[in-house]
Amino acid sequence: QVYLAESGGASVQAGGSLTLSCAMSAFAYAAYPLAWFRQVPGKGREGVASIDHEGPTNYAASVKGRFTISKDDAKHTIHLQMTELKPEDTGMYICAARRRLWTGAIPPLAQSEYHYWGQGTQVAVSA
Repeated sequence: QVYLAESGGASVQAGGSLTLSCAMSAFAYAAYPLAWFRQVPGKGREGVASIDHEGPTNYAASVKGRFTISKDDAKHTIHLQMTELKPEDTGMYICAARRRLWTGAIPPLAQSEYHYWGQGTQVAVSA
């Protein structure tokens, strides 16, 4: 069975911090890499951060230096620590897992590379 369940979304003021979590079934967690996406109404789903089980991470330019993706193998969970939040960070944050092995040096951020998706958790950043 495959499930991905996000939590941690909230409304915060600009400059604040927030940590999101995504608990997965063992089957989904084993499908590397793992990633966080952000979706805003009227726009496509944007890859925010990704992590491979060997350790490499990848970040969108807009969040590099402010967001950190991490994983907890024992709990089959990934986290997204977000700091220095900006109004443009507002959106539905969705975690994703890939079904097939990734052979690239860094994990992808393209939506087409991921196969399992959660329902999302809402983040709202006010100015």
